[in-house]
Amino acid sequence: MSRRHAAEKREVLPDAKFGDIVLTKFMNSLMYAGRKSVAEAIVYGAFETIEKKTSQDPVKVFHEALVNVKPDLEVRSRRVGGATYQVPVEVRSERGQALAIRWIIASARGRSENTMTERLSGELLDASSGRGGAVKKREDTHRMADANKAFAHYRW
Repeated sequence: MSRRHAAEKREVLPDAKFGDIVLTKFMNSLMYAGRKSVAEAIVYGAFETIEKKTSQDPVKVFHEALVNVKPDLEVRSRRVGGATYQVPVEVRSERGQALAIRWIIASARGRSENTMTERLSGELLDASSGRGGAVKKREDTHRMADANKAFAHYRW
């Protein structure tokens, strides 16, 4: 990690179909080996499935899922006098969004449906209704931060 200055953020173009920047970030995280068209096909297919199942706007369901998965607190390791403490800290909004995207994709990949489109649509629907693997990960993170509240004075 460079000590001189922080890396500048790259601007991401909004996606072609819905014009949403967060959706483009999601597709980029889902993408393997530069296969963007495959990632787009998976996401748009999952959105069609969501629209068929719930007859709601799939972009709204997607953003609701992100809000439900986004963590408020996390623990970071802090070394004080030879001992390492798990110190709870607030999560910045950019990092919270990135974590939510990562957790949704990871839990979708871990599901047992046949195609990635089905897995992703199921995970997004679960996350928007407050259940599923990604929401469980967020609650575990919050529980861990709550358990280590005694070390909050080591925050930097």
